[in-house]
Amino acid sequence: MNEIKNLEDIKKLTTEFLNTLKPAKDEKDCYTAEVKVLDYYELGCVITNMLKLCILALEHEEHKISETRKDQSINVALMLEVVLQLFPLDEFEFLSEIKQLV
Repeated sequence: MNEIKNLEDIKKLTTEFLNTLKPAKDEKDCYTAEVKVLDYYELGCVITNMLKLCILALEHEEHKISETRKDQSINVALMLEVVLQLFPLDEFEFLSEIKQLV
């Protein structure tokens, strides 16, 4: 009986806290995570900044991109905002709740 109650509690907690990933509509066993942007321009900035960051990581030369054009600098604040949106804080809270049940 106690195991049934725990299972019911886990199902309730799952519904309440597991919100970062949503099932993909057209693919089985695949999920989506939402990133909120103001408009297409900001989405473009997010994508280009991620690409620039990857280029820098691969080349180990921070100055290379910014020397070619001033508008090529990486918007670190924008990247951190995206990371915050993707950070699954609800899921961490869920894990804490599960730990208390066990």
